[in-house]
Amino acid sequence: MDAFTAGLLQRIRTTESDLSRARDEGDDFLVEVEQGELDDLRRLAAEHGVEVGAAYA
Repeated sequence: MDAFTAGLLQRIRTTESDLSRARDEGDDFLVEVEQGELDDLRRLAAEHGVEVGAAYA
């Protein structure tokens, strides 16, 4: 796995964790921010052929 892919997958994992925490805390604004970031990261992954499911491998 190259550095770009590894870094992108790590950012996705971190953002998913941050999103979950924001939901648990009931911070609606932060949920929107984190969801937007996650959407952008997933779009970037798709554009570069990165399998997002690989973030959990």
